[in-house]
Amino acid sequence: MNDPCLRSDAERNRARIVAAARTVFKRDGLGASMASVAREAAVGIATLFRRFATKEELVAAVFADRMDAYADAVAEALKNEDPWQGLVGYIETVCEMQARDYGFADVLTMTFPTAKGLEERRREGYEGIVRLIDRAKAAGSLREDFTPEDLVLVHMANAGVVNATGDAAPESWRRVVALLVQSFQAPGRGPLPDAPDPKAVYRAMLRAGQCRER
Repeated sequence: MNDPCLRSDAERNRARIVAAARTVFKRDGLGASMASVAREAAVGIATLFRRFATKEELVAAVFADRMDAYADAVAEALKNEDPWQGLVGYIETVCEMQARDYGFADVLTMTFPTAKGLEERRREGYEGIVRLIDRAKAAGSLREDFTPEDLVLVHMANAGVVNATGDAAPESWRRVVALLVQSFQAPGRGPLPDAPDPKAVYRAMLRAGQCRER
């Protein structure tokens, strides 16, 4: 028979680790080590790995609610009767989420194949964004050569700005995002280089996730 005291201790340790990881990843991004999470949680590294065998499992536990908020932002954008305003609102909302949490800034530019729940929410959000892009183009407000992969690049660029400026210039991301958004509006000011292949973007996100796993 399972000892309820041992089970309760395990649950407390798990909750402590998730809370500590949320603090560490928010402050330091996903480059933070599992050892730093264990120190923040005041548990041994062996205890941490008993609860979470890999960093990917820990990331999934920490950021499940953030990915829910990401998918909700897409759903809210789709409700806007003006698809351009919906798209702009989505970009600003999610980029601000990245700016407020360095870990989420990283998560949104990576993919974690074994984190099924997290990736399902990402897929739902992506499908909604495709619909929103199509609506904005049909309304004549979004340049015709804009692709869903361009939004992935926006989040990658924003993550880079957020991580580079930190608390030294914490609002810099707003100017970068505004400059990007203005370049998206129709009519386009000139031709763009070819968009990256979706599979290539996925490989980049997968590689980034694997690098942070180490």
